Amino acid sequence: MPEAINVQIFGLKSSQETRAAERFFRERRVPIQNRDLSQKPMAPAEIRRFTGRFGLPALLDTEGRAYVDAGLKYLRITDADLLARIEREPKLLRLPLVRAGSRLSIGRDEEAWKAMLGVRA
Repeated sequence: MPEAINVQIFGLKSSQETRAAERFFRERRVPIQNRDLSQKPMAPAEIRRFTGRFGLPALLDTEGRAYVDAGLKYLRITDADLLARIEREPKLLRLPLVRAGSRLSIGRDEEAWKAMLGVRA
């Protein structure tokens, strides 16, 4: 495992998936930097990093209550408007968003997390 791996977890304290990511890294004694999106939204550059890798649709939790309640299933809005909504309502995201150096993952993805740590599956 790399000596100085910096893992950032973007999520919500109330999110079961975010807590699963925190537990995964803590069990492996990997220091993590938590970012509660209800307290401080992601910086635009950080969002661009994830949308550049996965695309904006992949970041959305289209099955989540926040997405349905916002009417996004039927609305046609621009990416800029959608990004503004995500900033205001992080529950629209498929959480957690995890970054370790240049490696990124969306949602609960233990295989990607293992790859971030250099662990073979």
